[in-house]
Amino acid sequence: MANIAFIGLGNMGGPMAGNLVKAGHKVTGFDLVEASKTAAKAAGVSIADSAAASVKGADVVITMLPAGKHVVAVWTDVIPSVAKGALLIDCSTVDVESARTAHGLASKAGLSSVDAPVSGGVGGAAGATLTFMCGGDAKSFGAAKPILEGMGKKIVHCGDPGAGQAAKICNNMILGISMIAVGEAFALAEKLGLSHQALFDVSSTSSGQCWSLTTYCPVPGPVPTSPANNGYKPGFASALMVKDLTLAQDAASAAGAVTPLGKHAQELYKDFDAAGHGGVDFSGIINHVRSLAK
Repeated sequence: MANIAFIGLGNMGGPMAGNLVKAGHKVTGFDLVEASKTAAKAAGVSIADSAAASVKGADVVITMLPAGKHVVAVWTDVIPSVAKGALLIDCSTVDVESARTAHGLASKAGLSSVDAPVSGGVGGAAGATLTFMCGGDAKSFGAAKPILEGMGKKIVHCGDPGAGQAAKICNNMILGISMIAVGEAFALAEKLGLSHQALFDVSSTSSGQCWSLTTYCPVPGPVPTSPANNGYKPGFASALMVKDLTLAQDAASAAGAVTPLGKHAQELYKDFDAAGHGGVDFSGIINHVRSLAK
């Protein structure tokens, strides 16, 4: 088993670190938030006094941080303290350029690295059922895979450094667009007098079928485990969907791609967030769709 440093013990990182402890690894963590450190400690994670202190003697360093600037800053801070031959894994969702910058920092120090953003939300983090989208060379991916398997069910090597972030950005653009489409369909069905269950029974087994419908249905009833049955408690918060759709738009602009539905989805989620609903699950966008008809 490995000696792992885990920096970033929030809603996602804390449960992920706890699952590594359950898998038999020795995990030393750090976070700036006291409550996050307390929760991680209760899950068996040893708490260090600083990010740099957490990585001393570690075979693997994992980061789960809010944005690219944080990843680059933390990697810059801790790399001088990282042992020779250690592997760095970043599980944050960040822009591709920041991911490649972080890889460059590791390479310059003679360290292996993988960008490995996740899909699956807080539930997936708690249940160790996350999907990891990985970027990096084959050797680094091979070293990272058994570690990631302690936190997830599907580990995909997407390509060279930054490819994991590219896959995550594209995937979440699909997710944001599809959830709006499903919300619009249910809002229309309500106006037409069609029940939620009837639309679900038809669309979930025909051409309208998608994950946003069958797993995360945005109305109460048809999928009992969806956030719609729990007051739209996240889950995956709308503010995070704004972040990911903005990353997608920034990437599209940099790459010269045109994503009109992605742009419109970003605008709708920005409006939902600005109205004070950033902490609501992203499937709550159906309520914003309904409000547009009033």
